[in-house]
Amino acid sequence: MSKTVCPMCEMNEVLEHSDHLECLTCGHEWPREADLEADVPDAERVVKDAYGNVLADGDIVAMIKDLKLKGSSEVLKVGTKSKPIRLVDGDHEISCKMDGISIGLKACFVKKVMA
Repeated sequence: MSKTVCPMCEMNEVLEHSDHLECLTCGHEWPREADLEADVPDAERVVKDAYGNVLADGDIVAMIKDLKLKGSSEVLKVGTKSKPIRLVDGDHEISCKMDGISIGLKACFVKKVMA
């Protein structure tokens, strides 16, 4: 048995075979390659703006097109600059303030402002 955990039931009672692993608790079997991938730490996520520039926390971005804000009659105009951004997980990569409004943006609608 090993310190590997089962991807189905997350128990650590796992038998190691030559080509696969088997959980004694639930009987799930999976190939050894999947076990090796689980030990590798996730690569750091890279967020790029509309022009391919890498964004980081604290960068300032500007809108590249007009965007209507959902649930409001306001529009963020082209060239509107943000306060320093924060990268987040989820359906929107960027959390920031523009024109005094806290919003979440997709990176494809902004460009990095070079200082």
